[in-house]
Amino acid sequence: MTILATFVVLGVLIFVHELGHFMAAKSVGIEVQRFSIGLGPTMFGFRRGETEYVISWVPLGGYVKMGGMDDEMMGIEGAPGEEEREEREVADQPRQPRPSDFDAKPIWARTLVISAGVIMNMLFAFVVYTGVNARWGLQELAEHRVGRVVPELLPPGAEALSELPSGARLVSIGGVQVNHAGDVRDGFLEAPAGPLAIVTDEPRMEVEIDLTSDPQERVRILQDGLLLWIDAEAGRVEPGDPAARSGMEAGDRMLVAGGVPITNWWDFVDAVEAHPDIPMEVTLEREGRSLTLSVTPEAEQVEDPVTGETVTVGKVGITGPVGELVYRDVSLAQAVQLGYAETVGMTGLLLDFLGGLVTGRESPRQVGSILTIGSVAGQAAELGLE
Repeated sequence: MTILATFVVLGVLIFVHELGHFMAAKSVGIEVQRFSIGLGPTMFGFRRGETEYVISWVPLGGYVKMGGMDDEMMGIEGAPGEEEREEREVADQPRQPRPSDFDAKPIWARTLVISAGVIMNMLFAFVVYTGVNARWGLQELAEHRVGRVVPELLPPGAEALSELPSGARLVSIGGVQVNHAGDVRDGFLEAPAGPLAIVTDEPRMEVEIDLTSDPQERVRILQDGLLLWIDAEAGRVEPGDPAARSGMEAGDRMLVAGGVPITNWWDFVDAVEAHPDIPMEVTLEREGRSLTLSVTPEAEQVEDPVTGETVTVGKVGITGPVGELVYRDVSLAQAVQLGYAETVGMTGLLLDFLGGLVTGRESPRQVGSILTIGSVAGQAAELGLE
């Protein structure tokens, strides 16, 4: 079912992209000879007016064939049309573009047609993101307990946060009730500069910080200084990495690592990083049973976030769990803002990735990560059908 949903989602994205080219071409008077979803031999199709509409067998793309483009130029299977065949018989005479050909149009029109596919995809993404946010609300992590406080990474004025113990549940920030991780984020980012009270329970306590007006310093609190709780559970185990080779599986709950009791994900990260190329025992719980495995973290050079120096730490190739998710209602105006931000963010990620391929910063093997979006979208579509 997931595979089917993936192909449906990819098919929709391809259709929207090619529809952009098609509509732009029609708007500037370019003849559209064929509109194809898919590549390779034709599965079925029909003709309406000047255009042949087809679905082809290979669902990995599509194309819009415009006047002046022949099949060989586009790598399309099938014989050329009658007009192209007659023109090729006049071997020594260059073909003169017709008024409805792509090449006969001014550069602004050709640029519009070429860009229209991407523009249509961006507009479609904006509409989908906005619609999802308006219908179901904003997805947030339910967890709002303190996982760890790193005093050395707190900005000036926020030192009192170091008094918060691991596991304390944040209940209000600046007098505003906290129900999920999104409220924690908004509490620090949207509160006015000055004194800010943070209240917790389990244990019940209150600390006050002097909140800066600098947005970057506020983000620094959330990204580096105050880390929210993550369960000590394997979310994803990378094939071939030390964790997988030791026998760890997704869903395993860590109990003891390197002789240190584990209460949350950050404890496990510390234990692993302290054992670069050093064997360590990990006791975990799997389906109600306790297991002890031996794993040797691989050594990796990273920058120490506190000192800025290069240090050697251990890595085993697992990520933490996503955690429970909740939805909060948003207004239509907020849904539009979120839709715009998510569209720009996804576009930026894609452009950054493509730029990395050009400069060599990203490996071509990582293209699979981009294609995984289709798989994830398929899974999401399947969940929506259940």
